[in-house]
Amino acid sequence: MAGNGGEITWCFSQVKGSIEEEVAEADIISCVEFNSDGDLLATGDKGGRVVIFQRDKASKNAVPSRGEYNVYSTFQSHEPEFDYLKSLEIEEKINKIRWLQQTNRNHFLLSTNDKTIKLWKVAERNKRPEGYNLKDELGQTRNKTAIKSLRVPIFQPMELMVEASPKRVFANAHTYHINSISVNSDLETYLSADDLRINLWNLEITDQSFNIVDIKPANMEELTEVITAAEFHPKECNMFVYSSSKGSIRLCDMREQALCDKHAKLFEEPEDPTNRSFFSEIISSISDVKFSHSGKYMITRDYLSVKVWDLTMESKPVETYQVHEYLRNKLCSLYENDCIFDKFECSWSGDDKHIMTGSYNNFFRMFERDNKRDNTYEACREITKSRTVLKPRKVSTGGKRKKDEISVDCLDFNKKILHTAWHPLENIVAIAATNNLYVFSSKD
Repeated sequence: MAGNGGEITWCFSQVKGSIEEEVAEADIISCVEFNSDGDLLATGDKGGRVVIFQRDKASKNAVPSRGEYNVYSTFQSHEPEFDYLKSLEIEEKINKIRWLQQTNRNHFLLSTNDKTIKLWKVAERNKRPEGYNLKDELGQTRNKTAIKSLRVPIFQPMELMVEASPKRVFANAHTYHINSISVNSDLETYLSADDLRINLWNLEITDQSFNIVDIKPANMEELTEVITAAEFHPKECNMFVYSSSKGSIRLCDMREQALCDKHAKLFEEPEDPTNRSFFSEIISSISDVKFSHSGKYMITRDYLSVKVWDLTMESKPVETYQVHEYLRNKLCSLYENDCIFDKFECSWSGDDKHIMTGSYNNFFRMFERDNKRDNTYEACREITKSRTVLKPRKVSTGGKRKKDEISVDCLDFNKKILHTAWHPLENIVAIAATNNLYVFSSKD
């Protein structure tokens, strides 16, 4: 990671996707996720496809190492469906991907759309059996009367083939749209969350799940908040958190009771009265929550800021970072074009010293916790040359602006970085910008 807590110098590694003005809706990336050692990187898109990239060994062993990834496997995870009972179309869009801890040479991942979660096995095959007794090399059945001796089939080398096969399908457990899945540290269970409920699954059982949180009121007219994100603690298998549209985070302990409607801790920051406005409730909604790798902290992302919470202190966050405070004066127009409802994700660096999240105009923000420094970078075609050093960008809010600044009125709100991922062990980040996946790595 960054040496001595210093600032990281980022440089371009590669971009996956065609940099075009016209973008097909199905090609828009909807989630990005590294596996536990960072050698694999998975993306899901609105067309229901999962693309897995593998770290290039030469770039990994280079000095300095580079974050270059090649396509490893592509498969169709979900198809569009139709719920005839409710007359609702179920999109194939992949909402979340989560890798399972690798226990053998095969890889496993969970992917979900709005209603159905699937467990996929990704396996390599570089040998094929030859020398069958009853079939010839083309697979045709041999004349049994011509078989005079018994042959023992042997494995022969073949060109490497990567196969993705569905192992489990977890369906029919959510009435509302699934927004989160999270694998437990016990490696046996995982949770799935929709707007009003959280279910606990065993990875081996597809026809039964346990409802562990239910905030649905008896009368839906009394509904005041919905669940926006949920995640298991990285080390304590009995603990998980979920965030709400009201800006609160609840920590639950499954040891206390089977139905965790009563939280163990409530993390909530009182609103600053000076910033009270018509949009206060909308922008306070939390779009993402992530535990730090150590499990001591968690970060939450609302519309304008990222907050760091210490699990031992519920009253207020220990750190608050403004992502794009300059948009506060533009909330009315952002409401009119629906951008105010965008759900930005956030990421921890592997050492928990840096935080990353996205913004508009293909900007993404980096926050350094030790020195409280922050930088804005842009994922754009101008930097798509190998090892190009990223230059920090500045947004001007006043009348006069410097040469290298961009005016807040010139920001493109159609270009947005919603999904980001940070390599768990190195300073390599993956940025999803519409239909393109940018990978940046530290220069050092």
